[in-house]
Amino acid sequence: MLLQPVRDTEEDAEAVRQLAEASFAASHGADSGTAGAGAPHGQKPSPAPLVPVRTAHGAGPDPGQPARSRERIRHLARTDPGGSWVAADADGRPVGAAQSLIREGTWALALLAVLPEAQGKGVGTALLERTMRYGRACLRGIISCSRHPVAARTYRKAGFELHPAMRLHGTVDGARLAAPDGPVIVGSPAQRDLMDSVDRRLRGGAHGVDHEFLLRHHRVFVSDDLAGSGYCYLRENGRVELLAATSRRHATRLLTTALLSLPEGTRASVHDLTADQQWAVDVGLAAGLELTTAGYLCLRGMRPPSPYIPSGGFL
Repeated sequence: MLLQPVRDTEEDAEAVRQLAEASFAASHGADSGTAGAGAPHGQKPSPAPLVPVRTAHGAGPDPGQPARSRERIRHLARTDPGGSWVAADADGRPVGAAQSLIREGTWALALLAVLPEAQGKGVGTALLERTMRYGRACLRGIISCSRHPVAARTYRKAGFELHPAMRLHGTVDGARLAAPDGPVIVGSPAQRDLMDSVDRRLRGGAHGVDHEFLLRHHRVFVSDDLAGSGYCYLRENGRVELLAATSRRHATRLLTTALLSLPEGTRASVHDLTADQQWAVDVGLAAGLELTTAGYLCLRGMRPPSPYIPSGGFL
């Protein structure tokens, strides 16, 4: 087995995108038909379906948005070249991929996927070890983990605490939601310093350059007054991409605003809610969303940030 860095190229980004896409589909019980995983560095694609060792909720490709998915992969390959890797077998075929990032002393794993034929052969372990080696100087670590039992075992063995997570999803009934209790504005790059400051307070490290990507592709709502501040990114498909606030009151205000902003009939989803995010559970249930359990948030050197909803792609 050979580990190769993911290059900041369209070819490598498409290879990782297809690996992630197939893994994401498999982890959600989707059709297990074959998916060619276009090979980096001019190698032949593999026709085999993928089963994930771990796929972050939302770190897989955006449905119908392959260009945006490739842009995110290239973003991480560019900002964190030491954290992005592809594993190839003896014939040069890619059999797994992983991407991780470091932001101000906080390490996060954005993706780890392995072909089924390569599982049990140390591929996932090698990829995880290489990405963790990249973050060895970091005091804090965070991973979004699927329900897959191998994933939970792998991350616990690596020293992470497993915090069971919940998910909200469904169509918002706006008539059941109370109006936000304060002003919320549509944000812009002008709020970048505010968002970084909130990040540092909650997770020990700002998202920094990741905000540049997020601002290009998602709406962001910002709340800021004398009592505190916060922000919330919302995808066009109704998923809350990332929310961070200095108080539950501001977090509730932001999540309520985001859900009420969705066009009628749009399905909303909120992922990776630990038990510390009861405020989000309350908002979601009030809006008529369904609550289910969904994997784990894995943490090392930190408690679950709160009030906080992590980003699947940037944690």
